[in-house]
Amino acid sequence: MTKRILTGIQPSGTLHLGNYFGAIRPLVEMQTRGQVFAILVDLHALTTVHDATTLRANTTNAAVDFLACGLDPERSIFFRQSDVPEHAELLWILSCVTPTGLLERSHAYKDKVARGLSASAGLFIYPVLMAADILLYDADVVPVGKDQKQHLEIARDTVIKMNEAFGEVLKLPEPEISEDVAVIPGLDGQKMSKSYGNTIDLFGDEKPIRKQVMRIVTDSTPLEEPKDPDASTIVDLYRLFASPAEAEEMKAAFRAGGTGYGHFKQRLFDALWDHFAPMRAQRQEILRNPAYVDEVLRAGAARAREVAGATMARVREAVGLR
Repeated sequence: MTKRILTGIQPSGTLHLGNYFGAIRPLVEMQTRGQVFAILVDLHALTTVHDATTLRANTTNAAVDFLACGLDPERSIFFRQSDVPEHAELLWILSCVTPTGLLERSHAYKDKVARGLSASAGLFIYPVLMAADILLYDADVVPVGKDQKQHLEIARDTVIKMNEAFGEVLKLPEPEISEDVAVIPGLDGQKMSKSYGNTIDLFGDEKPIRKQVMRIVTDSTPLEEPKDPDASTIVDLYRLFASPAEAEEMKAAFRAGGTGYGHFKQRLFDALWDHFAPMRAQRQEILRNPAYVDEVLRAGAARAREVAGATMARVREAVGLR
């Protein structure tokens, strides 16, 4: 039986390099390993986005970006979460067996509230909706980063609670936690994140992206002096696009001195711009036919509902609903 791999993509704004190397590229590579369910989790996005026009635009743009980067709707089941009402139904059933203490211990909830997000019921039960996303499709594997590890543990605990109460109804998913995924540095050297305002956009016009690259924070070492390549955000980002030989060449130029940071930033921009040229061209092609994206997502939702419907029939029978 083909392994089912599930991942959720929150349409929360403009995608950046951290999104690409941390989520998009691994997702595209997963398509060779099994049946991928790729969900645009717009219901999750409601915890932070409270403007209808913004949410619709973010969702469409995320779909376009993922398709441009190589997500294949023939090989993967790609859809909007809100187009499959079974997600909300299973959320309610799971919430009736999930202990509140389990949710109160959620690090993500505490962190988001500490950063100023409203302590809404939706934010509180976010992990239960994530569990519903996973369990609806009898997922075998759920690739997650370290920051989502606890949410997977909550999903597994919820399965155990359900199965204890109603019999072996739901499949226990296995997490796939990537310990070796590199943290993509932002303009200030911290992890690249919209929360920190230190991102480089994945797609956009040439001039604004060049400006972002030129804002990378550097020290005050004069042009003629040697520079430390091992403490440079420029070098760390350049390695993502350059061959090993090209990366070593840049590091040697850092140590030799005689070259300013502005020159190295321009070299980084050129490598970045060339790397994403085929994806930009694909994105423009997709945008010429706006109906295509909706067609892809509707077809994906229809395929997803076949699987979700079978799961919910099993769950309804087990809990006593008709």
